[in-house]
Amino acid sequence: MPFLELFDETLDINSTENYQLSLQLGHDNLSFCLLDTIRNKYILLRSYTPENNKKFSRDNFEEIIAKDDFLGRKYSKVSLLLPSLKSTLIPSALYDPAKKEEYFSFNHVSTESNIILTNKLAEPDSYLLFGIPKHLYEIASEHFPVSAPVHHLKPLFHHIGHTMLSGGDFLIHAHVEADFFNLVIFRERKLELCNTFLYRNLSDILYHILNVFKSMNIKQEESIYLSGQTERYDDLFSNLSLYIRGVKFAEPTGNFTFSYVFNETALHRYINLFTIGSCES
Repeated sequence: MPFLELFDETLDINSTENYQLSLQLGHDNLSFCLLDTIRNKYILLRSYTPENNKKFSRDNFEEIIAKDDFLGRKYSKVSLLLPSLKSTLIPSALYDPAKKEEYFSFNHVSTESNIILTNKLAEPDSYLLFGIPKHLYEIASEHFPVSAPVHHLKPLFHHIGHTMLSGGDFLIHAHVEADFFNLVIFRERKLELCNTFLYRNLSDILYHILNVFKSMNIKQEESIYLSGQTERYDDLFSNLSLYIRGVKFAEPTGNFTFSYVFNETALHRYINLFTIGSCES
């Protein structure tokens, strides 16, 4: 299977109790990074992806976790990220935990093979409900029992909150996963849009983004930040740049640094992974 690894020469497998593990589990990706808590520096990134655009099975996950020399170690903290297409935001003032299945069913079909989880968000002040396959939850619970799973929108909102401090009327962010993307828009620091779109090709992504710009009367001079599965000068970047003047890639922000081995890496691809450890309540 395709494999990416970056590691600093100070990485020590016998010192993992001084490291924080951030792990992402998804059908199209298993990635994790290690933060050296003594120096607040990221020193390892590993990513596994399936062959030929297939999906990971439960057996695939079990095999990777069993064979990887770092995933079975003890850490000072473990954060688990579970991306999901199915999510719903409920304002805190309206949220009743006894009704989470009912809230979820307003926008999504819940099945017996899924489990509904909840994350509390600080900004916007809300609860994030999301559905994930039960076998993913079972794998997470079995191998990483100390970690409460987090939906990928939670670290994304945390990152956006830091970005908004730079000012501007709009903050527009598109995060791209393998077969869906999230579009989040704040106007004057108030959430105006958080939507998830399925896509099959580049044209679908362009259509949805440009249609939202038009319907919300957003000028082409505004900037849009990209993260996730897109690259500088790829087709998405190049085509968006024809219509939107400020197409930028989101950069991780927080009380941490990166080893020099990350210098040539597209950090925006793993922005939620690098952010999750500092946003959990």
